[in-house]
Amino acid sequence: MDDIKCEIIPDGPNYDLNFKIIVIGDAGVGKSCLTKRATKNIFEEEYSTTIGFEFYSLNVKINEKTIKLQIWDTCGQEIYRSLISSFYKNSSLAFIVYSIDNLDSFNNIESWLNEIKLKANTDIKLFLIGNKVDLEDKRQVKFLEGKKFIDEFHFNFFIETSAKTGFNAKEVFIEAAKVLYIDQLNYIDRSQHDGSLNDIILNEHNQTNQEENRKNSQGCCK
Repeated sequence: MDDIKCEIIPDGPNYDLNFKIIVIGDAGVGKSCLTKRATKNIFEEEYSTTIGFEFYSLNVKINEKTIKLQIWDTCGQEIYRSLISSFYKNSSLAFIVYSIDNLDSFNNIESWLNEIKLKANTDIKLFLIGNKVDLEDKRQVKFLEGKKFIDEFHFNFFIETSAKTGFNAKEVFIEAAKVLYIDQLNYIDRSQHDGSLNDIILNEHNQTNQEENRKNSQGCCK
């Protein structure tokens, strides 16, 4: 992916590809702050609980193609879980966010994974995000623990971020756009390849039928 040219561009109505991203994780891990930092470049010191969900969008230009990311930032409190279950459907990628200073939020990742398995599409991409690296002196989850987790549960990407400082906030969305863009290209290649094989099989089948018809026709004329 390193040779792909990409950049965040101003949001607009015109785009080539459109993907839905759902942002999930425990309450207080900084999901909304991270999303706002990436999409609006703002950070709000005062904590406010997301009720249900909030919607954001971000355009990323990749190799002259505009990728629109529709971002659904969800609440993390158990009481609101039922409100967001429908937003898993048709999501192309899920961000599971934990806070590096909160071990419980890391331990609850498997619970969020179970929800994804139950409610999301089977081909959904998964990103694990360790947020709040600005709180390094209060770290409870080591970087290598996150790295080990993604290898065990087959995440597509792992990164640590800070909504407060902006560290990797935009980069994680750019990586998401790249993963989805490449997956789309691979899907098109597979479809074209399968189509070519189907054409070959169909042509061979037609040729066989034509040959049999020709022989049958000759037999009738004898």
